Amino acid sequence: MSNPYTDTLTINSNQMQGRLSAWLAKHKLAHRPLGFDYQGTETLQIKSEDWASIAVALYVYGFNYLRSQCAYDVAPGGSLASVYHLTRIKDNADQPEEVCIKVFVSREDPRIPSVLRIWKGANFQERESYDMFGIFYESHPCLKRILMPESWIGWPLRKDYIAPDFYEIQDSH
Repeated sequence: MSNPYTDTLTINSNQMQGRLSAWLAKHKLAHRPLGFDYQGTETLQIKSEDWASIAVALYVYGFNYLRSQCAYDVAPGGSLASVYHLTRIKDNADQPEEVCIKVFVSREDPRIPSVLRIWKGANFQERESYDMFGIFYESHPCLKRILMPESWIGWPLRKDYIAPDFYEIQDSH
């Protein structure tokens, strides 16, 4: 039985699998290559339950900078995605190696391990993804709303979100 996360692609393997994907496969770390974006950045899909261990492996590999983390709603009623752009900065800062990691989760139970302990820059970015999409970053020390008021109901950037007709702003004093 084939597993898309551990099997290497036989069709278009040269186009889909990059250097990092080959390294992860060599070390038997579960992932799925998604090809390259328009700038040539390798994109990988990681299962939520594998993300914590793979994040540590990527840090050990040399990806020492979290350039950005964001989230998006794939489709109304579909899955949610948390996207991490990692950079490997060494002495040759002019040519840093980059990778894009996508972690897809179901909207019914959107849980992803936090990478705050690995990359400190994930703090506010994971909080924003929680606030806008309702993705719970497990073991995040301060996972609470950052843009919306604490009393806000729902996740405003989900495609199935229904905006309230009226929201009362509380007095600031």
